[in-house]
Formats: sequence, C-alpha cells, structure tokens
Amino acid sequence: MAQVLEFKLPDLGEGLTEAEIVRWLVQVGDVVAVDQPVVEVETAKAMVEVPCPYGGVVTARFGEEGAELPVGAPLLTVAVGEGAEGHRPAADPGTDGGAARAGEQPGAGERRSEGSGNVLVGYGTSEAPARRRRVRPQGRASGATAGSGTVGAGSSGAGVPGRANGRVRAAEPVDGPVPVISPLVRRLARENDLDLRELTGSGPDGLILRADVEYALRAAAAQGGRAAREAGPHPDGTVREQALAATAGATATGTTGSAGSAVPPGDVRIPLKGVRGAVADKLARSRREIPDATCWVDADATELMRARAAMNAASGPKISLVALLARICTAALARFPELNSTVDTQAREIVRFDHVHLGFAAQTDRGLVVPVVRDAHARDAEALTSEFARLTEAARAGRLTPGELTGGTFTLNNYGVFGVDGSTPIVNHPEAAMLGVGRIVPKPWVHEGELAVRQVVQLSLTFDHRVCDGGTAGGFLRYVADCVEQPAVLLRTL
Repeated sequence: MAQVLEFKLPDLGEGLTEAEIVRWLVQVGDVVAVDQPVVEVETAKAMVEVPCPYGGVVTARFGEEGAELPVGAPLLTVAVGEGAEGHRPAADPGTDGGAARAGEQPGAGERRSEGSGNVLVGYGTSEAPARRRRVRPQGRASGATAGSGTVGAGSSGAGVPGRANGRVRAAEPVDGPVPVISPLVRRLARENDLDLRELTGSGPDGLILRADVEYALRAAAAQGGRAAREAGPHPDGTVREQALAATAGATATGTTGSAGSAVPPGDVRIPLKGVRGAVADKLARSRREIPDATCWVDADATELMRARAAMNAASGPKISLVALLARICTAALARFPELNSTVDTQAREIVRFDHVHLGFAAQTDRGLVVPVVRDAHARDAEALTSEFARLTEAARAGRLTPGELTGGTFTLNNYGVFGVDGSTPIVNHPEAAMLGVGRIVPKPWVHEGELAVRQVVQLSLTFDHRVCDGGTAGGFLRYVADCVEQPAVLLRTL
C-alpha cells in the first residue's frame, strides 16, 4: 500500500529561516530517487539544490517559482512504497512517459546502504540519485502543476485565447519550460502580470532576458490600445510582434508598495530579499553599529609586479596578484592583531581571533558576495591562489555554501578590477577592518631621487575605531604599503 509522505523545506544551516524557490527540478508525476535534487532555492547566503529524502512518485508541489517559504513549510509530497505508481497521473501514450514501467526504475521504497553526501539538517542520505522519468498527465494545462496549488508563470489561462487576469493570452501558448534563467526576470514579469510564455527571448537559444521583459512592459504602457505593429524596434533591432501582441490593449500593472502607492509606468520595484536583501541588512547594520574611519596611501607596486612575474616565469602553478595581497594581509595582521577582531557589544568586549579567515569581495550576477578563505594565515601564495580560484568559480556559478560565505575575520576588497583608484568601503559586519586595493596603473613617481614612470596603487583601510586608534591603523597600512613596494620585507615573516 503506497504511503504519501510530506517533504518540508529543511534547515539549510547558518541560522537561515526562509528561502525563495528559484526553479523546480521535478514535476508532479515524476519518479524521484532518494536524495535526488527536486528544487533549487535561494537563501540569503547562496543558491542551493535541495535533495528529497524519499523515493517515489511526486504527487504535489507547494509554492511557485519566486515564492518565499519558511523553514518547515511543505515543499512537496511523495507517494512511496508498493502501489506508488497508482498515484501517478495518467500518462500520455504518445510521450516517453507512456513507456514507463514499474520494473524500469528502482522501487519507491528501496533504500541503499551507501551515502550520497547530500546532507541536510534533520534528514539522512543515501547513494546518488538515478535519472528521473517525467510523465506528462493527460489534459494538464501547459505550465500548470497538476495535483497541487502551484501554477507557474504564464500558466493561468494557458491555451485560452483572449484576456485572462488582465493579460492577452496567445491562442497557442508555448509548450515546455519557459526559457528563463534569472529569478529577477521571472519576478519582474510576475509582478507586472506579464506572461513569459508569450515572449520571444533575444538571448542565446531564445533565452528571455530582462531587456525583453522591460521592452514588453514599456510597449504596453506606451501603446495602450494600439496594435502591436505600431511599436518601435526591440533591443535586438527587430519588431517583436509576438511580445506586443501579448500586451496590446492592456497597460502594464504597477506594483504597489507598503503604503499602497502605485508605481508610475516604467518604474520598477525590486524587493530587497535574497542575497540583495542580506547585503542591504548587513551594510545598514554596519553603518548603525560601527564607528568606522578610513585612511589611505599610494604605493609603488612596481617591485611587487616584478616579483610576481618572476614567480610565474618559474615552473609550477601561476600565482595570482590577489594571493600575494592576501599573503601581505595575513603578515600585517600578525603584526597588528587588533584589526583581526570583532566587538561583542553585549559583553562590551573586543574579541581578537587567533586565526585569519580572509573574506574577499566578489561581484557576481546575483550581486556582491564575500567568500571566505579559511585559515588564510596558514596558506602560502600557491595555496591561496588555488582557493581564491575555486571560491570565485563557485560564486559565479551560484554554488557557494552558506559555510563558505560566513565566518570571516578580515576582508580584502580588490575594487581595482572595476577600473577605480580608491574607495571608502563599509566594514563587513561584524568584522573590524577591510583593506581596499585600487587599480595598478603607470604614474609619474619619484624613484631614487628622480622622476620616473612606476606602477602605482592606492591602498585604503577602513577600520572600526573601537578596536584601535589611528596609530595602529596607520601602522598596519604602512606595513602593507612597505611590502607592496619592497616584497623582500615579507621574508622576515616567512
């Protein structure tokens, strides 16, 4: 007898209390294996694929893409055990799902002895999941989730010509998944009641971009009841009649704020949640709690660049510039430990750390994140280069774990990659200091008593004035500058 089990959003660690559904990886009727990822969620820390601890047939999903769920809220239900196949919606004989047989997949109630490592708080694991088989139920509307309260973007009224919920629907909506990757694009379309299935993307392989959605919304607001053919050119240089046909005769719906005021046409409200919301909260808290100050100095980085070139000319892995700067940071923190600390406001104590977990600012498509290199003080330049590369790749792919984004004791911010010289960054709460590095560019410089063209960089230190005075901060920054100008100074600490 099949048993229907409810899988709830698990505790993803690091004190997170909620997550946003970015993308469902299974449909109702799919056969899933133990520990198979079923949904991709975004927390305030990272993107996470959530594995299901049960094997069987998905009978319902809860929450549409873009919705926020608290930890412990139902995600989906799974029919497990003998007879689970009977809970699957009727298959379309003309699809691959019609060929599915009970003998072709592991039994829903099977458990294997080897662990997969997909550990979530409160759930055990098994071996890696097998490939799932998708079954398309008969009569299910395109984009809708049968057997659940979930309706994907563009599913309401799909296949019905004419208006639905203020939208003009295409007579033949696109079947299959909507070609959208960005959660922001989905949210923007959803908040403005725009059906993504009626748009043609200008990105690679028809990918729908933010520009496509904004164009459709502007066209709707500007054209009103005009025909689609009257609209101007699309960003890719063509007239997208399909996009305008979806919105002709309708005005884009403005979202409302907490006070209920409507947003004028063309303006967009973007909720401060997920990574952006976490960054906003942390920066605001830093400004409220930390009395910060900034000092800076220009340094001649010519010898540092030569030293790096010499290292990379020798055999072995290449050494990155940020790894050398990180090595200089850890040496400076060993001499000025006051800056590798935090303030315990409740106990009114300064806590100095005996280790350096070095955060570094990384700009990604999801916004600014600060991955953390654990025990940076114990790594040489080669090991630091490897770890920086690994964390940067994971950040850009959205694969950083919450543990890789927390626990830093000091931050290195290389804003020179943006082509700027200086900055007064906000301290990464609850840390006590951040070293900023501008671009390294040729500039006139007095070298050995003569004017010369040298590779010059501006270094800045923003620090919590509660943990030290200007003398300590200045000493730290001067030591960093000395190491940049004369890398041999580092040999005294190796």
